[in-house]
Amino acid sequence: MKPVLLLIDLQNDFLGSCLLEPAAGALVDRAAALLAGCRVRGVPVVHVRTTVHRGADNRMPHWKRSGTWSCVAGTEGHAPPVRLRSVGSELVVHKSFFSAFSDGELDTALQSLGVDTIIVAGVHLHGCVRASVLDAYQRGFTVFAAEDALASDDPLHAAITQRYLAARAARFLPVEAVLSALDDDRRECCAPVAAAIPELPSAIIDGMALSGAAGDMVHVSPRHSRETLWKVPLCEAPLVARAAAAAQAAWPGWRTSPAHYRTGILERLADLLRAAAEDLARQMAIEIGKPLAQARAEVFRAVALIESVLDHAGEPLERRYGPVTVALRRPIGVVGMITPWNNPLAIPVGKLAPALRYGNTAVWKPAPHGSSLAVSVMGLLRSAGCPAGVVNLVCGDRSTASTLMADRNIDAVTITGGLQAGYSAQDICARRHLPLQAELGGNNAAIVWADCDLEDAAAQIAEAAFGFAGQRCTANRRVIVDNRCYGRFLADLESAVGRLAWDDPLLPTTQVGPLISSAACSRTAAIVERAAARARMIVVPHTADPRRAELLEQGAYFPPTIVCCDDPDAEVVQQETFGPVLVVQGAADWEEAMQRCNGVRQGLAAALFSPSQARQSQFMDQARAGILKINRGTADAGADAPFVGWKASGIGPPEHGQGDREFYTRAQTVYAR
Repeated sequence: MKPVLLLIDLQNDFLGSCLLEPAAGALVDRAAALLAGCRVRGVPVVHVRTTVHRGADNRMPHWKRSGTWSCVAGTEGHAPPVRLRSVGSELVVHKSFFSAFSDGELDTALQSLGVDTIIVAGVHLHGCVRASVLDAYQRGFTVFAAEDALASDDPLHAAITQRYLAARAARFLPVEAVLSALDDDRRECCAPVAAAIPELPSAIIDGMALSGAAGDMVHVSPRHSRETLWKVPLCEAPLVARAAAAAQAAWPGWRTSPAHYRTGILERLADLLRAAAEDLARQMAIEIGKPLAQARAEVFRAVALIESVLDHAGEPLERRYGPVTVALRRPIGVVGMITPWNNPLAIPVGKLAPALRYGNTAVWKPAPHGSSLAVSVMGLLRSAGCPAGVVNLVCGDRSTASTLMADRNIDAVTITGGLQAGYSAQDICARRHLPLQAELGGNNAAIVWADCDLEDAAAQIAEAAFGFAGQRCTANRRVIVDNRCYGRFLADLESAVGRLAWDDPLLPTTQVGPLISSAACSRTAAIVERAAARARMIVVPHTADPRRAELLEQGAYFPPTIVCCDDPDAEVVQQETFGPVLVVQGAADWEEAMQRCNGVRQGLAAALFSPSQARQSQFMDQARAGILKINRGTADAGADAPFVGWKASGIGPPEHGQGDREFYTRAQTVYAR
């Protein structure tokens, strides 16, 4: 391999768009890591920049029509951020149209370098990056696209583009995997890997554990960064197809099985979960860093979700409209399940229980870090009497999930993940006309009004924000405080956060454990560092913790951090950090408080702390979120009620409650005479 790195259009004018996904700060961070890694490895770097000259007016026609002047030579907008500027002999290639090859400079440069492989990062994936990759493909280059160092201001179009290019012209990998490929090392993590570590099956299909031939995913302990827990080979497309075919073959027998037979299996699964609660909680603490008490609570939430489904088992699936018309509910078929690592038990069980109860079969793709717990759940399903082929497991990465959703034997998709995963699912499901249920996280706000019990509000918000190191979709990310009590509340909040036990998740008293990985720690640290420029102050209550230095050295620990930032457009305000970071904002009046509460793309959960009935009614009327809390933190939700996200937090029917029947069955009306 003779590689070159192309950094495409990483210029301030393009990075300044508020629509960019991922946000500019995260994009620049990943691109800088890729650039540094390539430089260390001696990989040539070419900086490709759109360059507009006012005198010659070489703008693209659509820019001329819209009156756009961007990336004008000699302006700050034309320049890249300092961290991405060229150094030494690195080449800078200028272009005036979409493709990096459009003006001929790049062809000459690549020929002189004698390369055969191109690594691509930059903006916009759906435009200039796409055109450049296709032109590179046409010229015979092997192309690696650093998927977490690519961005777009049209993210759904970007998801379509990624699927299109991945099937034809480029291999999409995270930055770390690209750098590992340069070292001819397929490991996803740079921690030392023991010669003989446990290996999980790539798939469990028709009750058989199978191993794929693709590269291994290696999981390092969040508690001890030098300890490798297990590895799992990636599940290739043929195994995914085999799993979906097995589920499709099992469906006719399962859907026609007696309802009491299916509910009996779920009852036994609930009993097995109760019996295994301590073992499962310990496994979660070790593998994902979830504190024991919270892990134990997750097991019993999974049980409660099964019981909720069983409580509704007697609901009629048909309704008569007059003597000759019947409306029926039929099982939907084979459900593709994509689940996250942060709730590796409750979320998949919350999807499996209604799917199985209504007569569907499933293929389950867990997040990589949740693979071992998924194997454990498959063992419990087998012990509960679930027939082979009814639930099949495929372990893998983002490409595995895309392959699963696109398989012709999948009839519906339910996914819990991030915004970019949601865009990918929307693209694939819309193209195939599949029902989609998606929960896509939350940037959740709590409003603290001056008439509430400030000390109680601070305690509840501290736990909701920092429990499990903020790695919950319902975690409090933001708190909006009435200016009349801002100082008093901030003092109470700092004290409440300082009282939280930040320590090893295996200790029974721990409330805040490690993040899932060292990479997550670095990402969180970078967000806080970038926030400093716009923040009033940053408060870290555990600075004097005697365990601080030891924890930071030992594993993926990041101290609970409060960022006071009133700028509504700041990255730390607009982006879901998914870590132990809480943003505090002031509000001069109720109108500003609601603007701040609703002023982000997502709308999963929101809370109000106030005893006023009038204020509570006002909040419930105005809050743009699917889950509302009164005098409670945003974290957690009941097992019986619908779990629903508004705006960018949800697509399709809600999970749980009446949403189960709506998603896992489809309506059929019969007219007879």
